[in-house]
Amino acid sequence: MGQQMKYIDMHTHVFPAKIADKAVKFLEEYYHHQWSGGGTPEDLLMALDAAGVDKALIFSCATKPEQVTAANDFLHLMQTVHPEKFFAFGTIHPDCRDIDGEISRIRELGLKGLKIHPDFQQVYINEPKMFRIYEAAGELPVTIHMGDKKGDFSSPWRLVEVLDKFPHLTVIAAHFGGYSEWDEVRKHLVGRNVYFDTSSTIWELPAAEARDIALSHGVDKILFGSDYPAQKPAEAIADVLKMGLSDDDNAKIFHLNAERLLNL
Repeated sequence: MGQQMKYIDMHTHVFPAKIADKAVKFLEEYYHHQWSGGGTPEDLLMALDAAGVDKALIFSCATKPEQVTAANDFLHLMQTVHPEKFFAFGTIHPDCRDIDGEISRIRELGLKGLKIHPDFQQVYINEPKMFRIYEAAGELPVTIHMGDKKGDFSSPWRLVEVLDKFPHLTVIAAHFGGYSEWDEVRKHLVGRNVYFDTSSTIWELPAAEARDIALSHGVDKILFGSDYPAQKPAEAIADVLKMGLSDDDNAKIFHLNAERLLNL
């Protein structure tokens, strides 16, 4: 018998209980997709246990500068209360008054990286005011929501400019590098020094095409992510398995790459 697979979910969102219902309803309307999870930390914990997932990376997105401090405090609290299951990336907004100070505080809180959602923050990932964030990030990995038919804030070609300007920045390009824009991913990002995560991809991108992108890009740079509450982890695991990769490649995607990247 082979060893039981470990799973580290590198893309989940959680909200305080008092706003979770409202947040999930907004996201369902925005993406025209019914979401599987309730969005609270407690619901995510149950979903992780049901799927046999060992740990999950949690995010919250500050859509306004004044939300950043409270969001990072919440993420730190969740990571502290549930250290066996949660680790977090902090949020940052390009219009924060003290970007350097807040990113330093993110480090002090023990958060392991940054998450940026350009579409909700209404910022182009390659515009100059974002450069302060990339410079301050230093060794911290940065997950960026990538691609969307609704706008051009996070188009794959824009990320090329960021990677060229900041070659030492560790970027995780969410949604296989470009939600709904995978032809552009093939053109601009496949083979570059950037990680992709599998979140919110294989329900729209046929598994055979996802497999081709993963193998062309290199499975050493693919990370498992469910995009909870969009999907529960069990559903996302099943999607990854549809690609029909080898056990060794699946182990890299499901946990080994994340462990190496974040020294877990």
